[in-house]
Amino acid sequence: MKFGWFLLVLLFPLAAFSNPDFVKVKGYDLEYEIAGNGSEIILLEAGGSAGMSDWEPVFERISEHAKVIRYSRVGNGNSTSIKQHFTSRDYADLASSLLRELGIHQPVILVAHSYGGSIARDFAAAYPEQIKALMLLDPSSEHDVDILRAIDLEKGNEEIAQIKLADMKDGMSNQYLDFWSKRPLPDYPQIKDMPVIVITSVKKVENPPNLFFTDQGRRMWGELWQNWANAFPQGKSILTEKSGHFVQFDEPELVVSELLVLMQKLED
Repeated sequence: MKFGWFLLVLLFPLAAFSNPDFVKVKGYDLEYEIAGNGSEIILLEAGGSAGMSDWEPVFERISEHAKVIRYSRVGNGNSTSIKQHFTSRDYADLASSLLRELGIHQPVILVAHSYGGSIARDFAAAYPEQIKALMLLDPSSEHDVDILRAIDLEKGNEEIAQIKLADMKDGMSNQYLDFWSKRPLPDYPQIKDMPVIVITSVKKVENPPNLFFTDQGRRMWGELWQNWANAFPQGKSILTEKSGHFVQFDEPELVVSELLVLMQKLED
């Protein structure tokens, strides 16, 4: 991809689900699937433009240990199509309402990938009573642009401008252009102390397509999320060179094993 994982999440193919369940949430029809049993409930938040297929490699495995919910956000998968602007906080509000509509009253473990990580952080800050633990898989960050500019200000700004144009061309400006274009960058409210695991891809790339994927960019990306996770007393950061952006596809066993670690923390 010309601009790496920034656009990879926009182009990832969606699987077709022939018989999804649907629930009405704030006037939108959202497709979802629930599987498994157990004392813990896990909500899976997909990456940008991805529907329920974002969790195909790990959904069944997770269902062996807990009740797990995956769904397609409004505008994705077979959920209601939209043309209006949505922010990560808007999506977080819908996720909160989704849980209530499904009759989920206990706090959940929220597992999120890519752009879903921005939604998950908004959710955790806005609805602390609905969440008990957080797991992020190579999450998006409002500080992506800082990494590009820190490496080479002039070239970084040129690459950022091109990525923004590609976002608008693909009609996905709500995902990246929205918070990149704001100054100062938005800052997330304090998230309560709870078990947190962040798995970050620092896999090196031959012929990096942009500054973000240079060796320096990979190192800065890993440090960014290490610092964020370690700020939590119960936080844990994992850097992997075996996975690209789609950690759940490249290392599903890592995702499941670390999720089990997270669940064990809640029992201790």
